[in-house]
Amino acid sequence: MLRLASSWVWDFWLADDGEQHHLFFLKASRALIDPDRRHWRATVGHATSTDLVTWTEHADALIPDDSPAFDDLATWTGSVVRDDDGRWRMFYTAVDRAGDGLVQRISSVVSDDLFTWHREPDRQVLEPDPRWYETAATRQWPDQAWRDPWVFRDHSGWHMLITARADSGDPDDRGVVGHATSPDLLRWTVQPPLSSPGAGFGHVEVLQVETVDGTTVGLFSCLGSELSQRRGASDPTGGVWAFPVDSPTGPYDLTAAYRLTDEQLYVGRLVRDRSGDWRLLAFRNSDGQAGWIGEITDPMPVRVVDGRLEVAQPAAARPAATVGS
Repeated sequence: MLRLASSWVWDFWLADDGEQHHLFFLKASRALIDPDRRHWRATVGHATSTDLVTWTEHADALIPDDSPAFDDLATWTGSVVRDDDGRWRMFYTAVDRAGDGLVQRISSVVSDDLFTWHREPDRQVLEPDPRWYETAATRQWPDQAWRDPWVFRDHSGWHMLITARADSGDPDDRGVVGHATSPDLLRWTVQPPLSSPGAGFGHVEVLQVETVDGTTVGLFSCLGSELSQRRGASDPTGGVWAFPVDSPTGPYDLTAAYRLTDEQLYVGRLVRDRSGDWRLLAFRNSDGQAGWIGEITDPMPVRVVDGRLEVAQPAAARPAATVGS
């Protein structure tokens, strides 16, 4: 388990260099007292582990840039992939002071070793295309949803899944899977969403698609307070959600999404351990009594039963342990 004495940790993503698992995570100082203040002070932390259980913390991977810049307020959730030339590229969400943190954009930094990351002067800054997506100017939501890039490659090239909102539909039911494509990780083209609005979610956060035991499955997170009124009327509980996938590149039917965990856990990530088995990590979001926690669980076994992903051993209530050093 990853628990930092000095900082809360929450959204996270992983990279595997073949010897160590690298965990990148949002963090903010516990000196803020109120965890709701953490979002505008988020940096990207870094820790490594050989077993996904005991972690060694390192220097932060990414912090906000000097003003004025599109990422001068906070750096948020992303993903890491390795290009054919061996360099690692981290895609991340950025918010700026000029937009009061309400305008979300996506960009990237590069590294040779997963420890030291560099901003490139000519890197692309990806924004929502108003033909298909809500923007800061047209939003019907507290902020412009364009974040949490999840990048993967198939035979056609690189794909990016994005937390986004459609430009039509009921305001509380516009959450969709945004999509962009690239031939080389450098030049990205925004595409239409891979799902439709009206699935019951105000937004679908921190997407991931993987194949577990021969079954392809998608993950996202959504709190009960951010479900549509229609979906929430039957069950107002949020958490980590899974959905069936016919093709990794969509289209996706989010109306078929089912809850994998309740809100005690959030931002579920599937990862293979050294034995090749799939595990789920998540951050501890709630103690069930309205208290916010901010630490990352031990790996939990998962399985597919009748085509549905299940967590075999939920770990929300395990006692916390501090990170190794």
